[in-house]
Amino acid sequence: MTSCDESILISFYKQLNKFYKYLLLRLVISALVVAAAGCSSSVRFASESLWETNIGSDEESGEFRFTGRQFSGKASYYANKFNGRTTASGAVFDNNKITAAHKTLPFGTIVKVTNRRNNKSVIVEINDRGPFVSGRIIDLSRDAAVKLDMISAGVVEVIVRVAE
Repeated sequence: MTSCDESILISFYKQLNKFYKYLLLRLVISALVVAAAGCSSSVRFASESLWETNIGSDEESGEFRFTGRQFSGKASYYANKFNGRTTASGAVFDNNKITAAHKTLPFGTIVKVTNRRNNKSVIVEINDRGPFVSGRIIDLSRDAAVKLDMISAGVVEVIVRVAE
């Protein structure tokens, strides 16, 4: 092997070493981003029984703390014709469950909805997109609407508080 061949080979190995360092750095950064995302604030459930007791209630006990973002506006509820259809999250809609639709909140987000007229509240899970009627901020399942005593009114002013 000549001196020229050796210098080309050395140069190649240096370039290869730089590439591997760059690749390793990208891998470490990606791992840190994934780890940081796992540590971000999200709704967590201590147990399935906590989930079952709090969804549909107006309690602020257990894992749900409603000190996060807050929205005010009009709420409506789903018509019976949507019962059994697939929601945007992929779940089958059931008017007898305590769920809701919001335009931007992530699926699985827990919110407390309070009827401003009578101060009744219900805790619901976002599992669909909507409402797509101007001026409305949330669509509720019929069961959630019953708990808010809004069936006869159809549309009511509400406060929506997001769980932290």
